[in-house]
Amino acid sequence: MERITLSNAAFEGDNNVYLFGDGPETVLVDTGDGAPATREQLESALADRGVSIADVDRVFLTHWHGDHTGLAGEIQAESGADVYVHARDAPLVEGDEDAWTAMHERQNAYFEQWGMPEDQQRALRERMDGAGSGDVAPDVTTFEDGDAFSFDGRDLRVVHTSGHADGLSLFELGGGREAFTGDALLPQYTPNVGGADVRVERPLEKYLRALRRIADADYDRAWPGHREPIDDPTERAEYIIDHHEERSWRVLDALRRKDPCDAWTVSADLFGDLAGIHILHGPGESYAHLEHLEREGSVVREGNEYRLAEGVAERLEATDGERWELEC
Repeated sequence: MERITLSNAAFEGDNNVYLFGDGPETVLVDTGDGAPATREQLESALADRGVSIADVDRVFLTHWHGDHTGLAGEIQAESGADVYVHARDAPLVEGDEDAWTAMHERQNAYFEQWGMPEDQQRALRERMDGAGSGDVAPDVTTFEDGDAFSFDGRDLRVVHTSGHADGLSLFELGGGREAFTGDALLPQYTPNVGGADVRVERPLEKYLRALRRIADADYDRAWPGHREPIDDPTERAEYIIDHHEERSWRVLDALRRKDPCDAWTVSADLFGDLAGIHILHGPGESYAHLEHLEREGSVVREGNEYRLAEGVAERLEATDGERWELEC
C-alpha cells in the first residue's frame, strides 16, 4: 500500500489517496477532489508507480465530501471500476437530485435556526457551490457497518463512524491493527461536527461514540484522509474526546455570559469572525454542542435561543478545570 498526497485548498491539509497496486487488482481508498490539477497529480503519481487510472478496479470512499470523492466518477468512466460507499452517503455521491435538494433545504433551515446573517449565508453558498465535486458522478455499490471486502489476499472491514458525515466509515486493514480513517480521525485538526453534514442526527453524540470505538480498537496506526499517518490512534481519539469536553465547557461559559443567545452568537464567542467554509463549521459545531447539552439537561432551548438550565452556572463555578464531562 502506498500513500499519495494531493493538493487541497481546504484547511485540513493535503488529501491522501491510498493505492493498492502491487497485485492483480488496483484499488484506491478515496480519490481527492475533482479539480483538473488534482487529476493531473493523481495521474502522475499513479504513473510513477506503474499504473494508470484505466487500471483501477475498485474505489472505496470513506464519505461523500467532494475532496474525497471528486474523481470517483471520472475514474469509473475510464476504468470501469466498482465504487463503494456507505449506504447513507450513496445518494449524494451518485448526484441524486432529490437527495441534494433535501440537503440544501435542511442547510437553509439550519442557517435560519442558528441565526446566520443573510450576507454570511450568501457568502457560504458561493463557497460551497460545487466545491470539490467532479463533473461525472459514479454509480456506486453500497456497504454497511461490518461488511468485509477481499482483494489480493488483503481484507478491508467497514466500521461506520458517523458524526462528521452521516455515512463516514473507516476501513480496517488485514487483522484490524491498522485503519484508513478518512475524516473520522485527523492528525492536526479536529473534524467538524454539526456543519459538515447537517443530515446527521445527534452529531456530537454519534461522533463521540465513533471516537470511543476507535480508541477501544487500539489500532497500531491510522491512515487519515489528510496529512501524515497517526502512530497512536487511541491517544489521538482520546485527545479529541477531551477537546470536545473542553469545548462544551466553553459553550456553557458563553451562555453564562450572554444568556440567552443563538448558535451564531455562541460561535462568534468561540471562534471570532468567520470566512469561507468556517461560516458553516463554526455555528454548526456550536449547534452540535448546544443540541447535545440540551438533551443532557444542561441547556434549555427557547425558540432559536439557548440558556443555561437551573443550577448549571453554579456547577460551572465549582468545576475543577475548564472541562464538561459529556455523555455518549
